[in-house]
Amino acid sequence: MTARNITTMSGFLLMGFSDNHELQILQALLFLVTYLLGSAGNFVIITITTLDAQLQSPMYYFLKQLSILDLSSLSVTIPQYVDSSLARSGYISYGQCMLQVFLFVAFAWGELGTLTVMSYDRYVAICLPLHYEVIMSPRKCTWAVAAVWLSGGITGTLYTASTLSIRFCGDKIIHHFFCDIPQLLKLSCSNDDFGVLKVSIFMAVMAFICFVGIAFSYGQIFSTVLRMPSAEGRSKVFSTCLPHLFVVSFFLSTGICAYLKPTSDSPTALDLLLSIFYTVLPPTLNPVIYSLRNESLKEAVKKLLLSEEFIGKNYVCSVFSAC
Repeated sequence: MTARNITTMSGFLLMGFSDNHELQILQALLFLVTYLLGSAGNFVIITITTLDAQLQSPMYYFLKQLSILDLSSLSVTIPQYVDSSLARSGYISYGQCMLQVFLFVAFAWGELGTLTVMSYDRYVAICLPLHYEVIMSPRKCTWAVAAVWLSGGITGTLYTASTLSIRFCGDKIIHHFFCDIPQLLKLSCSNDDFGVLKVSIFMAVMAFICFVGIAFSYGQIFSTVLRMPSAEGRSKVFSTCLPHLFVVSFFLSTGICAYLKPTSDSPTALDLLLSIFYTVLPPTLNPVIYSLRNESLKEAVKKLLLSEEFIGKNYVCSVFSAC
C-alpha cells in the first residue's frame, strides 16, 4: 500500500514483526503450525474430558473450560494474521480490529478467572477434603464457570467501548500480528485514551486480587503437603498442582511484562518474544503441561487414540444419555 492509502484507509495494516514480506510469510507459516498444534492439543483435552467417565471431577471440568478458552483465544488472533499475510495485504478492517479487541480481552480474562477457580479447587481438595463434595458441587462449579464467562464478556465490553472512543490518525500500521491494545494506543492522535487507562487500572486491580487468591491457595496447599507423612501422597499432589502453578506464573508474568513495557515505534526482539509468550505459547502448551505428569490424562489420550470402542460407546452415551 502507498503511504497515502495507509493514512486514509478506515482499517489498519498488520505488519507482524517485520516490514520484509518474505519474513512475514515465514512468520505466518510458523504461526499456522503453532495454531494447528495448539488447536489439536486443546481439542484432545476437550474431547477426553467430555467422553471419559473417569475424568468428570471438577478439576477436569475446569480444565476443559480452560482448553475451550485457549482454543478460542488462538482462533481469534492467528487465522486472521495468517490469511492477510499469505494474501500479501496485512489489512484488517476497523470492525474486525474492534472485534479482536473484545474477544481477545474476554478470553484472556476468562483464562485468568478459570486459573483462579482451578487453584481454589485444588485448595479445597487438598486442605478441606471432607468438605470437597459440598463446596465443589456440580451446581456450584457451573455457577463458577458462568461467572468466569460473564466477567470475561464484561471486561471485553469495557475495553472495546473505551477503545471505540479513541480517534486514530497518521499511518495506521500495527507492528503486531493482531490488534493489541498497547499498539492501538500508539496510533491515538490525541489524549482521548484516558478511558482505556481507567479500564486498565481497574482490571489491573482485579487481576491483582486474582493473583492474591491464587497465591493464598497455593500457600495453604504447600503448607498442607509438607506435613503429609507419605512421600507418595506428596508426589501425587505435586503432579497436579505444579503444572497449574507453572501455567499461572507463565501467563501472568509474560502478560504483565508485555503490557507494562513501553511500546516502541520499531519492534525489538524482546517485543516479539513477549508477544508470543503471552498470546500464543500459553494456550498452545497448556495441554502438554497438564498432561505430562497426569497419568489419568495420559491413559485417556491413549484410549482416545487407540480404542475405537472408547470413541463409539462414549459418543453414543453423550448423545443419548443412556449410559
